[in-house]
Amino acid sequence: MSPEDGADHTDLEPRAQDEPVDNPGIQAHQWRPTDVDQRLERRAERQISGMFGLATLLLILFVPAYLLIDADQTFLGWSAQNFAFGTCIGGAMLLMGSGIIQWAKKLMGDHEIVEMRHPTRSSDEDRAAVMEDINAGLNESGIGRRPMIRNSLLGAVAALGLPTVFMLGDLGPHPYGHTNTVWKKGMRVVNDVSGAPIKAAELEVGQLVNAEPAALFEEDENGERVIHGTAALQAKSKAAVILVRMRPEDITPAKGRENWGINGVLCFSKICTHVGCPISLWEQQTHHLLCPCHQSTFDLGDNGKVIFGPAARSLPQLPLGVDSEGYLVAMSDFTDVIAPSYPELARDQKKLDERS
Repeated sequence: MSPEDGADHTDLEPRAQDEPVDNPGIQAHQWRPTDVDQRLERRAERQISGMFGLATLLLILFVPAYLLIDADQTFLGWSAQNFAFGTCIGGAMLLMGSGIIQWAKKLMGDHEIVEMRHPTRSSDEDRAAVMEDINAGLNESGIGRRPMIRNSLLGAVAALGLPTVFMLGDLGPHPYGHTNTVWKKGMRVVNDVSGAPIKAAELEVGQLVNAEPAALFEEDENGERVIHGTAALQAKSKAAVILVRMRPEDITPAKGRENWGINGVLCFSKICTHVGCPISLWEQQTHHLLCPCHQSTFDLGDNGKVIFGPAARSLPQLPLGVDSEGYLVAMSDFTDVIAPSYPELARDQKKLDERS
């Protein structure tokens, strides 16, 4: 609404018979600069559209940032990738919010409204009046009369989908039926701190050792880790294992797993099958392994089966062998999926348990 509308906002209309007060004390209406100066109105419209346009540009720039910036790159000591993502998405949201606020303050309808309180449910007439007010508000916003602002805002909102689509790619392929760890036949099992290879004879009955694949400790000719940075962390999160030694008579191997241990030494994933917490709470007398997060309990003497808690699958076991020097090695990658349980995995595990 503008001065040209001929409306007088200096006084409120006289109160109706059932209204409790005449004038609640609203001061005389003050016109905004954009209400009386068309030049300022057009400039505000351009400024707001520019904010929406810049927001769209930042959201589009998210795509090359996502594709071209390596996860290990740094910028002023920070992660360059996170800095770029935050700048693009945060800047776009800030510009869109600022643009909407400026639109409301400078260009949308500006007049005082008095609303009396009503008891409980409003009448049908009042509801119809509310819808009329909503439609009037839409008209006063000028969205129909200001295509530049409308189209630039719609473009910025549409561009919000670009980061979403690309970030969904980080969810990766569906893990069902895939293991994809760095373990392979003949790879040594090494101490997770020192990287020293381990012999079965070095383990005492009842002992637990946290271990990793030797690939995570391999170095190139320059003495640098072959797998390093983010790739090393990702590999470790899936390949981490524990070694335990029990008396052979306390082990009940499943069919096909009779040769997966070496003199009572067994190797299991360190990743809980509930939500992926690392496990190493070991009860050597009962052969139970407990997850500290939600108390899922696995019987390592019975193929890592769940005996308590919310985990829906047995703990994956890594088949072991020894190399020519007597060190423990993997005989293959894991045959089970290293991941938190989801319905398909839990269903298939239940079928396997029923068959065994």
